[in-house]
Amino acid sequence: MNGPFILAIDQGTSSTKTLVFDKMGAAVARGVEALHTHYLDGGLVEQDPEEIYQNVLLSVRKCLADFEQKGGIISEITACGISNQRETFVLWDENGKPLCPAVVWQCKRSVAVCEKLKTSGLEGEIREKTGLLIDPYFSGSKVIWLNEHHAAVKATIEAGKAFFGTVDTWLLYKLTSGAAYLTDHTNASRTLFFNLKTLDWDRDLLRKFDLQNLQLPDIQASSSFFGAIDFEGLLQTKINVTGMIGDSHAAAFGEGCFAPGVAKATLGTGSSILMNIGKEPKFSKNGMVTTIGWSTGDHVEYALEGVIVTCGATVLWLKNNLGMFGDIADTQEMANSVRDNNGVYLVPAFSGLGAPHWDMSRKASITGLTFDCNKNHVVRAALESIPYQIKDVITAMESDTGILLQELKVDGGLTANTFVVQFLADLLEKPVVNLGFPEVSALGAAYLAGLQAGVYRDIAFLENLNTNHTMLLPSPDNAIARAGYKGWQEAIG
Repeated sequence: MNGPFILAIDQGTSSTKTLVFDKMGAAVARGVEALHTHYLDGGLVEQDPEEIYQNVLLSVRKCLADFEQKGGIISEITACGISNQRETFVLWDENGKPLCPAVVWQCKRSVAVCEKLKTSGLEGEIREKTGLLIDPYFSGSKVIWLNEHHAAVKATIEAGKAFFGTVDTWLLYKLTSGAAYLTDHTNASRTLFFNLKTLDWDRDLLRKFDLQNLQLPDIQASSSFFGAIDFEGLLQTKINVTGMIGDSHAAAFGEGCFAPGVAKATLGTGSSILMNIGKEPKFSKNGMVTTIGWSTGDHVEYALEGVIVTCGATVLWLKNNLGMFGDIADTQEMANSVRDNNGVYLVPAFSGLGAPHWDMSRKASITGLTFDCNKNHVVRAALESIPYQIKDVITAMESDTGILLQELKVDGGLTANTFVVQFLADLLEKPVVNLGFPEVSALGAAYLAGLQAGVYRDIAFLENLNTNHTMLLPSPDNAIARAGYKGWQEAIG
């Protein structure tokens, strides 16, 4: 192995993954450590802030051991990048002691707060300034909840001694022993506190949220110098943190969403779709959120994001609840065994419908069943529902921005299902690219850190890395996909 190397930390909801990447963007070492999440009554979801930090150190330790075992020289690791679970946040006091558990992005404690914000007439202003919807998903509403329901938090905020940070900020603060209190544009843009046009905290909104005394980190480009760290002695000499970015944004960057019209879709339990929309924010009339895609130096790229609630979870439901197959891998053959869906549609509104429909009260349904249907048609309908939902989001994004999709990058477990990926290409009539690399968020963090550290020359250099991807082109005859989508639109109503 030849250096220099980049250490990348992907601090996720269920685990921390640490990887070492070489100067050609190849992963040469890994370390993974599981992280516990507390699911409590009332929709509360929490993690222990100190446990998150220790979890990162354990993951880094494992990765460094793997690196050395493979012949790597630790001193040739020159920089560090961090990607993180985005909306999860920590509040701590002036001594660095957490004021309460970390509140995880999945937490629903602030539903009533969001309803109050909507009825107060702030919805339009929040949307115009932050690009976000008023929703418990975003951390700001849960900070308001804590300020209203947690006496110690409220008192510390009023005294101006409460420090807010998303997970990237908390980790940086801990790793630098409190010397660095910073975040990047992408994480800041997910808080309800950040103004997309000024690229700074919106003090007027903070006053209206009664959070004007809350301490907030300084904001920098995703690729910039954040501080020097040695992971509490795991490294003999300190290295610079030169990249920080939210995990979905990191995935988009790692997959090469560098230009307007290039989008990524994560095909997991649900789906996050991010499309690069260029250097100016554009606001959605179709249920998307506007966010920062990534930033380097003075260069900021904006993105639209659409969230699909249920994708892979539909396939799991067919397996676990209906027993339609024994192995999820069987679904590909089952779907291909029938010519089309025979008019069967599965609308996977098990937890409502996300973007662009945002009908959270809707229930799931299977329609179009006749006596000449069998379970293969139902399985095919379930798989087709994934591309159909992505098509809905992409169409809405194109309508909002006037920017046409050029190419869709995909990641996540379902990319192994070639039926889904090919049907998606046929439906979109655009190339679909599968990088085939599972730790794409860590890769994006490494790319950004390496750009600032000089390991990777520029964006053009990154575009030529990781060329071992699979590109599926649309079939010349996509009549089945087009007809199927017309039926989907009728089914979705």
